[in-house]
Amino acid sequence: MSAPTPSGLSVVMKRLVRTVMVFICGAAGYQLAKMAIELGWWPSVTLLHPVATTVVIIIISACFGFILAPLFWLSVSKFAQFTESKLQNTSVPELTVSLLGLILGLLLANLIALPVSRLPGGIGVYIAVLLNVALGYLGLRFFAKRKDDIWNVITNIGDIKLRLPKRKKKNANGEEEKGADIEVAPEFYYSIPKILDTSAIIDGRILDVAQSGFLEGTIVLPRFILAELQGVADSTDPLRRTRGRRGLAVVTELQKVSTLNIEIPETTLKDLERDKVDEALVVLARQLGGKVITTDYNLNQIAQIEGVSVLNVNDLANSLKPMLLPGENVEIDIIRIGKEPHQGVGYLDDGTMLVVEDGYKRIGERVKVTVTSMLQTSAGRMVFGRIRP
Repeated sequence: MSAPTPSGLSVVMKRLVRTVMVFICGAAGYQLAKMAIELGWWPSVTLLHPVATTVVIIIISACFGFILAPLFWLSVSKFAQFTESKLQNTSVPELTVSLLGLILGLLLANLIALPVSRLPGGIGVYIAVLLNVALGYLGLRFFAKRKDDIWNVITNIGDIKLRLPKRKKKNANGEEEKGADIEVAPEFYYSIPKILDTSAIIDGRILDVAQSGFLEGTIVLPRFILAELQGVADSTDPLRRTRGRRGLAVVTELQKVSTLNIEIPETTLKDLERDKVDEALVVLARQLGGKVITTDYNLNQIAQIEGVSVLNVNDLANSLKPMLLPGENVEIDIIRIGKEPHQGVGYLDDGTMLVVEDGYKRIGERVKVTVTSMLQTSAGRMVFGRIRP
């Protein structure tokens, strides 16, 4: 037997809807007739017996449902088409939050409908249906309008674990082991902890990144990292001693950055059951669900093998390196005179301004330019060059 065609399926659905509508309206007519007879709404002197009266009302109500069924089916079809067109342009977060609002609205409607459903004559049932429709719609609309805020709360709810006290393990002697728990300020509840490595501290560039506002949240500086840094600062080698003192100065400056929450857990290598600092950092990052900030290539590889995220300062520097270097040649169109009378100005493909020395004579022409220098400011980047002979 072949599957029904879409048109055949549509005919079956129309008949099913009409049957359901006739049944619902007939049932409603029966309840209406019963209530009218019990409350004395129907005249006592009548040509029709109460049973006949009930049958007449049921037939009239069923006919009413039969007439309304096509309109109801048309409304459902239009609504389905409208919903399908809207869902095609709806993101997953918006759809999820809207469904959550619909569910909460329906739950609230059913809580209110519990006492209402006890009204006599079956009226409470219809009121309950109206409450479900109204509050379900209101919940959906409210959550859809606040979808960004609600979705942020949903996605960050896992970070609430940072606020909860953790149960410490006990060793064989019954003493509590020192864990890697950290206390987080309220404004940093929803930030992923970032664990600093000694190499990133001594490098110093992480301080510039933090002061520019690109690094924020909770920064974890374990006690064993500070101890290693102190050992470098106390070295007899002048070069190592200078690097260690620079690292300690970087830590002091990081504590002054308002967007950072510096935490120093009293965690040792013994607590983490590791002998090497790199391995202990990886274990600590896994326990805290955080990321490791480093410039050490070997630590980067170990962390990736262990499945721990790494923020490599060297990778950040490579991603921000200039596209052009002094000595490189480019072709541009000189379009106007520069700030100085002898200069010409053109633009690279990415919109960067290129100031050409003695370019005022070649305005409107496409020339080859050799890059001589670059100037990077907070307002953007500017390249200087001269016309290639």
